[in-house]
Amino acid sequence: MLGPLVNAATIVVCSLIGKFVIKNVPKRFEDIVIKAVALAIIYIGITGAMNNESIMLLIGSLVIGCIIGELINIDKGMNWLGNWAEHKFRFGEGNFSKGFVTASILFCAGSMAIVGSLESGLAGNHDMLFAKSMLDGVISIVFTSQMGIGVMFSAIPVFLYQGSIAFGASLVRNWLTPQIITEMSAVGSLLVAAIGFNFLGTKEIKIANMIPAIFVPWAFISFVPWVCRLIESLFV
Repeated sequence: MLGPLVNAATIVVCSLIGKFVIKNVPKRFEDIVIKAVALAIIYIGITGAMNNESIMLLIGSLVIGCIIGELINIDKGMNWLGNWAEHKFRFGEGNFSKGFVTASILFCAGSMAIVGSLESGLAGNHDMLFAKSMLDGVISIVFTSQMGIGVMFSAIPVFLYQGSIAFGASLVRNWLTPQIITEMSAVGSLLVAAIGFNFLGTKEIKIANMIPAIFVPWAFISFVPWVCRLIESLFV
């Protein structure tokens, strides 16, 4: 759990820096840095998605995952959680939820979060999560100066998400093939790219409702062949 813990702690520390140290930066500098970070996020997302091996699985995962996410309405739940925390602890920031939701998705959805957590859990190799911590730290400073302290609280879902993957990796070792990891990472990378487009001021995308798409490749690759063999055995 060292990797997820360091990642979460970095987000907290850097968010505090962004809130109390980098707080008097002129808004025009914040805006241009946000746009620069957005372009970098889009690049990272697209290059990660290009590692996929099946475009049809990628498209199918996005469609099925978005339908599931929309039915559950994850975006509404995350916004409710952010609004509850803002009211409960009286932060007095109208954009607390936006910072919390945006940062949570960005820090959790990428390929580095998935692959890094798997390496941390399966092999005890935390290098990728340490590198991710550096990237998340820079983004936390910029985002917190722009959207407020809600960004800091994204450390909670980041730790729970990455910690759960790391802990559960050893339990499902036989189910996680290189192909599954590649396809899950590709879908997650596309969600990261979508966040970049949101920050460029394009039409807002409810990316939280797309999160289930990350796990569709695992279900498809693991269970569909087994179901097909079962059906085939029934008719042979």
